[in-house]
Amino acid sequence: MPVSYALAQVQGTVGTSTYTTLFSTGAAETAVVSSIAICNTASATVTYRIGVMGSAGTPSANEWLVYDNTVPGNDTVFLTIGLTLGNTDFIRVSSSANTCAFSASYALNT
Repeated sequence: MPVSYALAQVQGTVGTSTYTTLFSTGAAETAVVSSIAICNTASATVTYRIGVMGSAGTPSANEWLVYDNTVPGNDTVFLTIGLTLGNTDFIRVSSSANTCAFSASYALNT
């Protein structure tokens, strides 16, 4: 299996009940996510959520990695996680303001 290293980035959402995909694996792929950075570019505190699931929907109670944590204004939070994703897994994110940016560093196995 060839391994490639990459960075996935996405802008946050305008509300914590709205989700976007930060990263997903394909049907013949697996990945290891080494870290996730959450950057708040506004002066007000932002709330964020991160879930891992097998589809692009809304995470359920057992799929949360982070639920309603905060990033202070003009600050960044780094999560070192070593998260293993199987085939067709999704990392879904949301934030209370679209001034929040998410980045994931990962190794993709194809």
